[in-house]
Amino acid sequence: MYDPTVARLTYRALLGRRRALILGALPLLLIVISVIVRALAGADDQTASDLLGGIALATMVPIIGVIAGTGAIGPEIDDGSVVYLLSKPIKRPTIIFTKLIVAIAVTMVFSAVPTMISGLILNGNGQQIAVAYTVAALVASIAYAALFLLLGTVSRHAVVFGLVYALVWEALFGSLVEGARTLSVQQWSLAVAHEVTGGELVTSDVGITTATVLLVAVTVLATWYAGQKLRSLTLAGEE
Repeated sequence: MYDPTVARLTYRALLGRRRALILGALPLLLIVISVIVRALAGADDQTASDLLGGIALATMVPIIGVIAGTGAIGPEIDDGSVVYLLSKPIKRPTIIFTKLIVAIAVTMVFSAVPTMISGLILNGNGQQIAVAYTVAALVASIAYAALFLLLGTVSRHAVVFGLVYALVWEALFGSLVEGARTLSVQQWSLAVAHEVTGGELVTSDVGITTATVLLVAVTVLATWYAGQKLRSLTLAGEE
């Protein structure tokens, strides 16, 4: 189910100079903001939770997920180079699964690591806030990578649609509209963070059981459907 050659090519595409700079910009900004906030406000648990929830989890993680998820396959489909990959004796679900693993790994590294660093800067992991949001970022990375990888297989405008989802649905509707919160990856990951802290500094409108079921369901279904869509692509000469 995992192909090292596909993984190597995907890593090379995602971590090229231009995309690596984009991937690194938001984490660097988060860390810089954390340093400034700590210098001005000192170590405060509520401030740390608000900043990590409002910037890291609500904005940085989904945007990085968009870049990694859509970038793992979208450009190859857009420019037609995917035909060279499809012509190889590799099962198409294996291609999708391998690209998903790469997208998850990249999203985790560029989101969870800076989240942990920022949490330690802000309050030294007081109330387990740094660990809680890091775990939430790790969990969210899996679902976002699967969702945006699927988007990359079904649309030539995957990045645009992905950013609309990340910035409008997750960051805006997911925080303001009560009904939308239940269908928010952000809220699902916050439920996990709440379990880690065991306190009221991190809250979610979704219970941990519901959040876990939805996270698993979305990841599995998105991955399966992306495999089906890739399977439906045909090469010249195929019946």
